[in-house]
Amino acid sequence: MVFDRDAGGGPGGTADGPSEAATAPGGTTTTPDDRAVDDLGSSSDDGELGGGAAGSPGWEVLPWLLRWRGLAVDQLRRTESVFALSNGHLGMRGTLDEGEPRGLPGTYLNGFYEAHALPYGESGYGYPEDGQTVVNVTDGKVIRLLVEDEPLDMRYGKAHEHERELDFRSGTLRRRTVWESPTGRRITVRSERLVSLTQRAVAAILYEVETDERVQLVVQSDLLANEPVEHDSDDPRVAAALEDPLVADFAHASEQRAILAHHARNSELRMAAAMDHELETGGDGVRTEISADGDLARFTAAVDVPAGGKLRLVKYLGYGWSAQRSVPALRAQVEAALAGARQTGWEGLLAEQRRFLDEFWAAADVEVRGDDELQQAVRFALFHVMQAAVRGETRAIPGKGLTGPGYDGHAFWDTEMFVLPVLACTVPEAARDALRWRHSTLDKARERARVLGQGGAAFPWRSINGAECSAYWPAGTAAFHVSGDVAHAVAQYVDMTGDVAFEREHGTEILVETARLWTSLGHHDQHGGFRVDGVTGPDEYSAVMDNNTYTNLIAQENLRNAVAACERHPEVAERLDVTDEETAAWRKAADGMLLPFDDLLGVHEQAEGFTSHAAWDFDRTDPDEYPLMLNYPYFDLYRKQVVKQADLVLAMHVRGDAFTPEQKARNFAYYDARTVRDSSLSAGTQAVLAAEVGALRLAYDYLSEAAFTDLHDLHKNVHNGLHMASLAGAWTGLVAGFGGMRNHGDGLSFAPRLPPGLTGLAFRLTYRGALLSVEVEPGRATYRVLSGGPLRASHHGERITVEKGEPVTLSIPDPPKPPEIRQPRHRAPVRRTPPGS
Repeated sequence: MVFDRDAGGGPGGTADGPSEAATAPGGTTTTPDDRAVDDLGSSSDDGELGGGAAGSPGWEVLPWLLRWRGLAVDQLRRTESVFALSNGHLGMRGTLDEGEPRGLPGTYLNGFYEAHALPYGESGYGYPEDGQTVVNVTDGKVIRLLVEDEPLDMRYGKAHEHERELDFRSGTLRRRTVWESPTGRRITVRSERLVSLTQRAVAAILYEVETDERVQLVVQSDLLANEPVEHDSDDPRVAAALEDPLVADFAHASEQRAILAHHARNSELRMAAAMDHELETGGDGVRTEISADGDLARFTAAVDVPAGGKLRLVKYLGYGWSAQRSVPALRAQVEAALAGARQTGWEGLLAEQRRFLDEFWAAADVEVRGDDELQQAVRFALFHVMQAAVRGETRAIPGKGLTGPGYDGHAFWDTEMFVLPVLACTVPEAARDALRWRHSTLDKARERARVLGQGGAAFPWRSINGAECSAYWPAGTAAFHVSGDVAHAVAQYVDMTGDVAFEREHGTEILVETARLWTSLGHHDQHGGFRVDGVTGPDEYSAVMDNNTYTNLIAQENLRNAVAACERHPEVAERLDVTDEETAAWRKAADGMLLPFDDLLGVHEQAEGFTSHAAWDFDRTDPDEYPLMLNYPYFDLYRKQVVKQADLVLAMHVRGDAFTPEQKARNFAYYDARTVRDSSLSAGTQAVLAAEVGALRLAYDYLSEAAFTDLHDLHKNVHNGLHMASLAGAWTGLVAGFGGMRNHGDGLSFAPRLPPGLTGLAFRLTYRGALLSVEVEPGRATYRVLSGGPLRASHHGERITVEKGEPVTLSIPDPPKPPEIRQPRHRAPVRRTPPGS
C-alpha cells in the first residue's frame, strides 16, 4: 500500500530539470535566476489538448467564473473534478448531462462508505482490521437526449459550440452546446445544475433544448445505481468491495417521480435517492412513462417540438442515508426533500443559492490586484472549500471533499490544520460542525488509545467513520500529532468565535482527552525535560522519531489549552474527573517540553538527530524520480535529510510564538533546501514563512503553486478529486502570508506586505462577531470594521483598535532582509509572472 497521498506525481509530475526558460502557471515564460527552475505547470499540461468539439479547450480567466470552451475528451476526468458541486452532505462530479463520454462518474454522500479487509503481509498487534472506502452512490445527474432517434453524444455528429462554466456567485454549473446530429439535425442544449447550499438533501437540474426546425425529441432521465467505475487501488479487496457495492432494497415509480433504496453490502449503511420532474414543451402529443426496478429508474418523455420551439425539463433530486433508519424512513426523508424542492421551485432554488453566496462572499472574499489568473484561482479555492463543508453537519471534511474518490474518501489531519482555519474566519458554523464530528468520534479515539496502550484519545490518521483505517502503521499508529491538531483547531475556533457554548459542550472534553494522551505517551527524562519518543510528524519522509518539534509544540499548546479550558469550565472538568494533580502534571509536561536544537548549525531539528542524518544527494536525483517514495525505498528516505512536506516550517507558522525572528529565518533557509514538496500540503505553508522572513518573491511563487495545484493539475492526479488542503493553502498564503495574519491565543495580529507582481490585496474575515476588512496597498494597510466591533488587533507589533466607520490606515515597514534561500535541485517553485505583465 502506498503511504503517499499525492502518488500520482510530484509537484511537477513531468518536470524535466533546469532549462533556459520555464513556463509558470498561466503560460508566462521566464528566464531562470540563480535558483533551479522547473516546469511545474506549463500550458502544455493545462488540458489544452485534443478536441471533439468546437473551440479551443482550456480555462478562461474571469473574476467570478471558471469557463472551459470546447471538449477535450482526454481531460474529462480532470474537468469533472473541477466542475464538481457539493454542499458537504451531497457531492456530484461535473460529468456531462448525457453521462457519456465520461471520465470518472461520481455521486457521493458524506460518510457513506463500504467496508473491506485491510491488507497486511504480516499481522501485528494494534493494526486496524477494516478499511473504509467512499461509494459512488446512485447517479441522478443523467439526462439523455435523442434527436430523431440519434443520441446526443459529443463524440459524434458535430459540436459547433460547446462551453461549460462554474459560477462562483450563483453556485451552479452551466452548459451550452450547439450540436448537429449525423443526419443534419441541429439543436441547442442549455443546462444548469446545482447542489443546494440551503436544502441539504436536494440537487436540481434545468435542461432545455431548442431547435430551428420541427423535430422529434426523446429525453430520458435516470437514477442509476452501481454504474461501472474504474478503480485505481492496487488492492484486489478494495476493488472487489466496490464492484456493485449497492444491494437493492426498494424501487417505486409513479407519474413523474421515482425512488430507489439500497444498502452497502458490507458496511450495511442504507441510502435512498429520488427524482421528480417538471416538463414543459411547445409541442404536441407529449408521451411520458416512468419505471423503476432494482438499480435503474427512468423517466422518458417523447415530444414533437415545432420549429423555434423548446423542451424544458426540471429534474429535482433528493438524497439521504443512515446507519440506523429503516428503508421506509429513508423513503419518507427523500420524498420530503423532493416536496420541499418542488415547493421552492427551480427559480426559488436559484434565488436561495444566490442569496447564500452573496452573504458568503460579503464575509469571505479575497481581492487580488495585479494578477487576474490568481484572482480567479483564489475565488475558485474559496468556493470549493466552502462547498466541502457548509452543510456537512457533524460529518468529516474529506481530503478531496466530495469531488472524487481520491484517498478513498478519507478525512485526515489536513482538515484541522489547513481547512478549518479558513472556515473559522469565513463560515464559522461549518468549522464548528466539523469539530462536532470529531467530538462524536471520541469513543473510537479513546478505544484506539487503549489498544495502543495509552490514555486519553488518539484520533485516526485517516478515517470516514472515526475509526483508524490506515494499513500503514508508521502513520496510522505513530502519527499522534493528529490529536494535537484536533485540539489546536478547537482552541483556534473558540478564540476566533468566542463560542463558549461549544467549548463547554464539546471543546473542553476534546482538549482534556488529548492532553491525557500526551502525558501518557511522553515522559520526563533525568534532566526534567518532557520527551515524546517514537512518533511520526507531518513529514511523511520521516517516521517513528523522537521529539518531533512540530508534535512537541502542538502537544505543548494542547496541554496548556486543556488547563485553561478546565479553569473556565470547572463543572466540565469535574464531570471528566480532572483533578488538580492532573492539571499540574499537564503544566509540568508543557513547561518541560523538549525542542531539539542543533547548536552547531544554529537551527531547530525537525526531530531529535535529524540534522545528523546523511544528506540526500539531490544532484544525483533525476527530475523524473520524483515523487521519491515511488522510486526509492522508505528505508532510505527515513534515514536521510530529505523532507517531503513542510514540518518544522509548519510548526513556525502555527506556533510562531515559540521562535524568534532570527530562528525562523535560519530554520526556513535550512529546511527549504531539503524540502521536495512531493505533497500538495507543502507549498501554501512555505509561502507563509517565506513571506515572514522577507523572501516575498519566493512566497509569491509558492503561493501560486498552492493556488494552481488543481487548476493546472500540478500533481497529475486531480482526476481523483480536488486537494482541499491546497485550496485552503491559497487563502492561507494570501491572508497569513502577505496579510501576515497570526493568532497565537492573544488576539489577531497582522504584518502585511505585498510581493513584487501584486499591486494590492484585500480580504475579509470574521473575528468574534466583527467583520473585518484589510486592504493592503504599496506602503500602507487600511483596517475597517464593516459590522460588529470594535476589534482590537496589532499591525507590525503596534496595537490598534478598529471601530465601525473609523478605518485605521498605517504605513508598512520594509521587510526584513531574507537569508540566502535555495531549494533542492529540480524542486524550486516556478517563477510566477502574472499574465500580461
